[in-house]
Amino acid sequence: MNWDIIEGKWDGFKAALRQKWGKLTDDDVEQARGQRDKLVGKIREHYGEAKDKVERALDDMIAAL
Repeated sequence: MNWDIIEGKWDGFKAALRQKWGKLTDDDVEQARGQRDKLVGKIREHYGEAKDKVERALDDMIAAL
């Protein structure tokens, strides 16, 4: 599954995001609204993780769907 598909299924995906990264606010998730770079930035802002680590975690989440 690629990121274009996630953009189309954003409403369902955001619940999984909030479950994995509980520090993300609803506002954070809505601001990213399917934009991978913005989402990675928001996660990094709250958790201080390296960009590649966050991107891998997102890829793993997408693969699990």
